[in-house]
Formats: sequence, C-alpha cells, structure tokens
Amino acid sequence: MTAPLNDFIRRLKYGRPVVIVSGLPRSGTSMAMKMLEAGGLQPVVDDVRTADIDNPKGYYEDERVKDLAEMDDTSWVRAARGKVIKVVSSLLNYLPATNTYKVVFMRRNLHEVLASQAKMLERRAEASHTDDDELLAMYEAHLEKVQFQLRFRKNFETLYVNYADVVGDPVSEARRIADFVGGGLDVEKMSTAVDGSLYRNRATGDGVVADSESVSG
Repeated sequence: MTAPLNDFIRRLKYGRPVVIVSGLPRSGTSMAMKMLEAGGLQPVVDDVRTADIDNPKGYYEDERVKDLAEMDDTSWVRAARGKVIKVVSSLLNYLPATNTYKVVFMRRNLHEVLASQAKMLERRAEASHTDDDELLAMYEAHLEKVQFQLRFRKNFETLYVNYADVVGDPVSEARRIADFVGGGLDVEKMSTAVDGSLYRNRATGDGVVADSESVSG
C-alpha cells in the first residue's frame, strides 16, 4: 500500500494528526512551540506556568500533560487534533493510540542541557543530587529508548530538529518543520520567532559550555 493511501486511510480513521513538540527539558521545546504558533498552528496551553527569566517567551505548557501516566481519561487529547501540544519526552509513551501524531523532537547538546538546567535550579535555590556524568548517561539511555519507541509506534511520525541548527538557520529549519507538520504555515513568521539571544549556554568543540546565561526551552 502506498504512503499517500496509508495517510488517507489514517486520516479517515483518526482525523487530523496531533502535532507534538517534545524533547528533554531545556532542549528548545518552548522555542519550537513559539515557532509553530507564529506559523499559524494553535497551541494547547493553560498558561498556569507563566514566563520567567528562564523562559522569557513563555513555557507553552498544559498541566494535564504531566498526569498522562496516571490519567484514565485521555480523551482531551483528541480535541488537540490539528493543534500542537508540548509533551516532555518521558511522557510520549503515554499518549493514547486513538490519534495519529506528528512529533517535532528537539535535540540539543547534552552538556548545554545540563548547564541550562543547573542555572534554572540555581535561580530557584534548588540543587541536583546527581552528578553530571551520571545525568549524561541517564539522558543518553533515555533518548535512545524514546527514539526506539517512536520508530515502532505506527501512529507516530517523528522529525528530529537540532536546537543549534534552528538558531543558525531559522528559515531552513522553519521550512523543514512546516513541511513535516503538513504545510500551510507561515515560514517567515516561524523563523522570526527564533530569538538567538536566548542561546546562552553554548558547548565548544571539547564539550565545555560557555556560559552567557540559559536558553529558552
């Protein structure tokens, strides 16, 4: 059966796909949400978590997502068909199989992710109880597992997007994301939603992170 025919049958059965933005915390997921919103896709948010110094452009979250693992009634996800929801990577496996999903998965240098998370914890006067090497190993294993799961879930399609590539060439990456989610989005507005000044923790070639503050994500 050809891909276009498969897509047509899935659309008849499930309706429009739910667009998901995912990745590790501090990997650029909020930036991707802002891009998609600017392009014309409606985000599913509740505005409980408001913008702050760590994410001055906003978090783009819905509190219901945090309860997916324990939630008996996930029918609310169906209402997000044709819209976009931010779902952290650890919860992707709990999305109901009664929809199709297009997942924009944000990737970022893990040293940068750790540096950004550390800055956030420092500002909140909190401390991590796991050292960086252990966290790196945990994140690498987690991402490998998630990628494996996404590959074999028939109702999921995934586009992997590198945070640094978006900041370096926002027009090309915006076009790639727009094409993946189905087209019809304003690529120019998506690209102008990228604020490179928020890329504050940058890894050098040897893995050292140059700190000029933390990233939106």
